[in-house]
Amino acid sequence: MLIVTICTLISSLSFFAYAFSYFNAPHMKNEFKRFGLEKIGLTIVVLEIIGALGLLAGLVFNFILVISSLGLALLMLAGLIVRLRLKDDIWISLPALFYMILNTYIFCSSMNLMTN
Repeated sequence: MLIVTICTLISSLSFFAYAFSYFNAPHMKNEFKRFGLEKIGLTIVVLEIIGALGLLAGLVFNFILVISSLGLALLMLAGLIVRLRLKDDIWISLPALFYMILNTYIFCSSMNLMTN
């Protein structure tokens, strides 16, 4: 359980940091333009904030952890697909892959807690 908690905190804090940088670093908004997603960039960031909050709440309420980790894993899968379509280098795509795997691990672990 400790490993899941640590992974959850890492993921949550990372998504908060990413959201904060969207509002403070112009290059983040430029990335959404490059992806062709500038019109929904704010929506994506809001979903990431909700997911990060859900991960924290999920430390107390496992059902919320299941939903939040699945949502963030799917969001990162979509991000990885966008990067692959743009033919981004593997090193640029690695964070999306990492957070997809991390949140999939959190999801699977939290599902196991629900069934036990």
